This record gives sequence, structure tokens and C-alpha cells, in this order.
Amino acid sequence: MNALRFLAPAAAAIGLTIPGLAEPLAIGSDIPQVTCTGHNGTEVKLGDATKGWVMVYFYPKADTPGCTKQACSLRDSFAVLTEKNVTVYGVSLDDVAAQKAFAEKYKLPFTLLADKEGKVADAFKVPHIAGFAKRQAFLFKEGKLAWLDLSASTEQQAADILAFLAKQS
Repeated sequence: MNALRFLAPAAAAIGLTIPGLAEPLAIGSDIPQVTCTGHNGTEVKLGDATKGWVMVYFYPKADTPGCTKQACSLRDSFAVLTEKNVTVYGVSLDDVAAQKAFAEKYKLPFTLLADKEGKVADAFKVPHIAGFAKRQAFLFKEGKLAWLDLSASTEQQAADILAFLAKQS
């Protein structure tokens, strides 16, 4: 592990993070102040998303089996999530065109963020390497981290969020 810690700065210099080295965001942390482009071409400032619940989930690659199951889980429960005042953002290291195609193909009703440079993943301390982010999920309430899953589910992503929200009532 000491060798990995020595290599981490070099990896960061070329745009890589080494999984497991960064400490995850702590419960109570502010939503990171980071800006990215949504699949529809609009600029999204996550730091401004401080009203109600905000879910930010990371997935490795658009339109792959596990990532599709995760996104469709959230799509299929979107009405319930919206009733509970949850805004959803999906993030991968894909470009805008790939995110747009993914959103359109599966009729995803929430914004997908194109994090080609990994700046959103870095701000959330999500490990990524070679263009793939680790599957993780974060839920903020009024801009403060309330829940996180460092090994986020695919098919059960929405159920996990809804179970947490049910305990908050």
C-alpha cells in the first residue's frame, strides 16, 4: 500500500485516481462545488443543488448492462422519488453524446452528467481509472451528505434510496 501512496500523485498528474486511496466524503459534508455539462448540453452546478434531496450516483459506462439496470431502477421509481422531493443526477466519465444517447434510448427522466475529465468524480472522491468511475451513490439533504453507498447497487438503486428515505419520516 505504501507503494500505491507513492504512485498516487503521479497517477493524479495524468488524470487517474487509484481506487481506495481517497477517503470518501463524510456524512454531513457539503455537496461539492463542481460544474459539469448535462446530457442536454446545459451547465449543471451541483453546488447550487441545495433544496430538498439531491441524489448523485456514479456509474462506470453508459449503456452497459449494470449501468442500464441502475439507471432504469431510478427511472422506474422516478415518480415516487419526485414525490419525495429527490432530484437525481447520474454521472459517468462518458462524453455528452454518449450520455445523451443513453438518456434517450432508455427514456431517463433525470440529468446525466458528462464527466469526461473526471472532475466531478474527483470532487466526490469517487475512484476512477482509464475512463471508468466506480459505482457509488450519494444522497444530500439541503446540501449536506445524509447517505452514501460506496458499492452502489444496480437493480436495487432506487429501492435503497427509498428505504433510507422511509427511515427519515
